[in-house]
Amino acid sequence: MNTVEKTDAFWTQTTAHWSQQLSSSEQGLTEQAAQQRLKAAIGKQPESALQKDIRLFVSQFKSPLMLLLIGAVLLSAFLGDTSDVLIILFILLSTGLISFFQERNAGRVVEKLQALITIKSTVLRDGQEQEVPASQLVPGDVLLFNAGDVVPADCLLIQANELQANEASLTGESFPVRKEPCISEASAALSQRPNCLWEGSSIVSGSGKAMVIHTGQNTVFGNVVQSASSVIETSFDKGLTDFGFMLMRITLALSGFILIINLVNQKSLIESALFALALAVGMAPELLPAITTIAMSAGAKRLLDKKVIVKKLNSIQNLGEINLLCTDKTGTITEGAIQINGIVDAWGQSSEFVKTRVHYNALFETGYSNPIDEAIRAIAVDTPVVKPTKLGEIPYDFTRKRLSIAIDIGTEKQLISKGAFTECLAICTTVRMPNGSTKPITDYRQAIEQQFEQFGQNGMRAIAVCYKNSQQTIFTKADETDMTFAGFVLMKDPIKAGVVEAIDALKQLNIDFKIISGDNRIVAQAIGRQIGIDNPVVITGNELLGIDATELPQKVKSAHIFSEVEPQQKEHIIQALRHSYTVAYMGDGINDVPAINAADVGISVDNATDVARDAADFILLEKDLSVIAAGISEGRKTFANTLKYIYISTGSTFGNMCSVALASLFLPFLPMLPKQILLTNFLTDFPFLSIPSDNVDQEQLAKPGKWNIQLIKRYMLVFGIHSSLFDVITFSTLLFGFHLKESGFQSGWFIESILTELLIFFIIRTRKNFFRSQPARWISVLSIVCILITVFLPYSPFSATFGLTPPPLHQLAAILLIILGYVVTADILKVWFFRRYKGE
Repeated sequence: MNTVEKTDAFWTQTTAHWSQQLSSSEQGLTEQAAQQRLKAAIGKQPESALQKDIRLFVSQFKSPLMLLLIGAVLLSAFLGDTSDVLIILFILLSTGLISFFQERNAGRVVEKLQALITIKSTVLRDGQEQEVPASQLVPGDVLLFNAGDVVPADCLLIQANELQANEASLTGESFPVRKEPCISEASAALSQRPNCLWEGSSIVSGSGKAMVIHTGQNTVFGNVVQSASSVIETSFDKGLTDFGFMLMRITLALSGFILIINLVNQKSLIESALFALALAVGMAPELLPAITTIAMSAGAKRLLDKKVIVKKLNSIQNLGEINLLCTDKTGTITEGAIQINGIVDAWGQSSEFVKTRVHYNALFETGYSNPIDEAIRAIAVDTPVVKPTKLGEIPYDFTRKRLSIAIDIGTEKQLISKGAFTECLAICTTVRMPNGSTKPITDYRQAIEQQFEQFGQNGMRAIAVCYKNSQQTIFTKADETDMTFAGFVLMKDPIKAGVVEAIDALKQLNIDFKIISGDNRIVAQAIGRQIGIDNPVVITGNELLGIDATELPQKVKSAHIFSEVEPQQKEHIIQALRHSYTVAYMGDGINDVPAINAADVGISVDNATDVARDAADFILLEKDLSVIAAGISEGRKTFANTLKYIYISTGSTFGNMCSVALASLFLPFLPMLPKQILLTNFLTDFPFLSIPSDNVDQEQLAKPGKWNIQLIKRYMLVFGIHSSLFDVITFSTLLFGFHLKESGFQSGWFIESILTELLIFFIIRTRKNFFRSQPARWISVLSIVCILITVFLPYSPFSATFGLTPPPLHQLAAILLIILGYVVTADILKVWFFRRYKGE
């Protein structure tokens, strides 16, 4: 038996029982057995690339607008109107193919990004440790866990050493839960099963070994996701949805009204229905979903070139909105490569005794690997006569802030602790003197504290080392008492090259910068001065505890640096800052996860702990602040380019379609044929698919992009009226100036409608005068091609197919003159509009 029913209460049995049930052992499965189980679990072959492409292509025609066009094709075919069938079918297939290729490319970008951020687990296969993607785990696999790991399956514990897991994603309880091998009651609540590790939880401290029982949808987390899957809607998504519904309501109401009026005026039912349908298609922003997807995938691709992985595409919009970046210190502001400047006794003198003890502590540590232990292990120490052996380990946690290792050095047994100065000093009752004797610490505490403070003022970080002799062989947290203070490990983490310039770049983007660190106040303040913060305001974790909740948002706003903070305090700081800012937080450790989750945008790095990478929206392949500045610019560029299409839809396009609709009420013929409206829609939409690659003015990148539905409504009103005003001028010129009848009138309006819609893009793409801003090459080329096609069509052999007749040159000149007036006045109106409403 190698599968398990998900209803089985596996926590009521021992691992020996499940080893037999799953044909496994504490040494795990063989690679061959694991691959056979994985193949059986998948069941069927994964979808091929061709199948995915076919499904994506078909999905292009599922939208209500596409279904309406398909209905129009069928209706025209039923009526025997071959030309309409061919024209509408051509437009239908062309639109679908363009969207298909764009979304296909966008999808491939997303797949590549997801492949880069796959969570891996340490598994025993053939008795050997190896890294395996979480998706390839099977029941019976044996996993090894350390602090920072994400739990990828429901597991039963085999071994645990001070193991604590965060199960907040399942239980809502933010405090870590202690885990240990045992047998739990069948009726025990999920949070009361200490012998289990659950998918979606994470290891906070300690280490462990566990057997996989359930994977995928059979896990508790998998069931939760299946039954209550939800997508967190960003502010941009919400604004986009509200805008879409607003425009769709207006479109459907206007189209329905025009249909009824045309029928009342005894116009053809079929012709009126097709006309109303074409108006709905022409007015609706059907490219908006494609534009936003393409814009975000293009942004994700550009960010990847700048070594930023985007985990969630819609986060790019959020990144463009942030105006505050909070970050930890180590590895971001500083190099993160710890340099040991000295190992000294309590009096600041170099000490071989302290060096040897702290070396043993780092050497035998098996929990979360960190740069401090790596640096200490690299220090050469005298070879002991008797090689020490490890007796036990009390892993680091964020409450005690220290790590203890018990060793046997032949002549005696010792418990050696290293960690935060305050926490280590608190458990010491004696101090080691330079001559090797020990004395009560009471008389020397103040001198030791002053020595520690002096290290900080010199820009060095100091951690404490203490120890005690013991005859015990088993040690727990309770044994960390009555210890002897031995000395300090002095470390220097140099400021990263380019940090000051990166912070300046953030300031240019109007982004404030704050440091949140677990380091002591003095070191943090020294670092702040080194990166150019004059008189840095520092708030410590203890000071935060004394601030009233109502005052906290204002207090944290005025601070530059937060020091000596606990992981949960980081979360509270971020939540308080969000009252005043849109916040991004960057961190890479377990203690950063609450803050990453609390921020509007969470950022981590490629070599971060699994749980930090899992929580983040963005992952940096290099821990570099300049990369974040580039990412924020990309977010703002994506937002600005998406907004350009919205402005086109609410300005010229909507105004033109409203004018056509209203003109149909007064003319004895349709102002434009349905196929002409659809062709107008196609020719104007085609170049707009390249909007995501358009250039964006530096002025727009200098400030966060914010969704403003009121501004869009004002724009829609002002520019819709402006567009309709020139449509009336065109209407009057064609009807009363040139006395044109049906085909001539439609041809003139066809040219005017397309050219105004294409040219308005170059007006609204910048808030400056259009000739002062350079558009992207491709959108210019495609727009020129569509303009030439528009002017050529009435004179082409295909003109009759589209119901067009060639206008005489003097008529064409008059239309082009009207368009010139439209462009000039639109540019003047645009500059006034954004100056008038720039604060909104």
